[in-house]
Amino acid sequence: MAYKGILGAVAGDIIGSRFEWRNYKAKDFELFGKYCHFTDDSVMTIAVAKALLECNGNYENLSDKAISSMQQIGKLYPSAGYGGSFCAWLLSNDPKPYNSWGNGSAMRVSACAYIARSLDEAMELSHKVTCITHNHPEGLKGAEATTVATYMALHGSTKEEIRQHILDNYYNIDYTLDDIRDSYHFDVSCQGSVPQALQAFFESTDYEDAIRNAISIGGDSDTIAAITGAVACAYYGMPNDIKEKAYAILTPQLKEIVDIFDTQIKEA
Repeated sequence: MAYKGILGAVAGDIIGSRFEWRNYKAKDFELFGKYCHFTDDSVMTIAVAKALLECNGNYENLSDKAISSMQQIGKLYPSAGYGGSFCAWLLSNDPKPYNSWGNGSAMRVSACAYIARSLDEAMELSHKVTCITHNHPEGLKGAEATTVATYMALHGSTKEEIRQHILDNYYNIDYTLDDIRDSYHFDVSCQGSVPQALQAFFESTDYEDAIRNAISIGGDSDTIAAITGAVACAYYGMPNDIKEKAYAILTPQLKEIVDIFDTQIKEA
């Protein structure tokens, strides 16, 4: 059986990592190249998963637990590629949200979709783990759209149903990847990368194809592929060979959290 879990986002991040600063606007690349590595997208995805686990089903204090987990895990990987504002937040003794609309809010939320017991709860969990940093409306929207798409994909919605929900409630995606590939450029905003990441999923035929779509448009490749990977993994499942290669790149501590989270969602 194909894997479904937070490694969908992690694998997208790892595969896209070597293309972030050297975009490759085609789909015919080696999936796991020599310089593939995990970045802050993987670290924060796993940190959010840890915070959700620590809630033990009571998410009233999820925001506080997310702050603690993200700071604890994040500090272990100081060279993961954090943005300047987030890095300051990570090291702060009194971390406060900083009105960010960056796509970092969207790359880290997939665990919310796996833990949530309803679409409304998925949205609530997304807000709780996002508002601690990305409290700008666009930052909150990007995270919620990713969570909602992932939740719907996981719970049997068709691709067209997911797309229509996104169009009705979040983004007007009125283009194909072919329309934007030549002109699309590096954009770390949610509004400039989450719709493109979702379109990469909408045009895909399986998990691998979704990741290839995401990277083929260029831009912030690791984060776009992480967002696309989160939704695609929930929808299609991820082939075990891709899962195993991504998992092998993680550190033992990150692997342990993934293992516990995967066991938790299987037992739920």
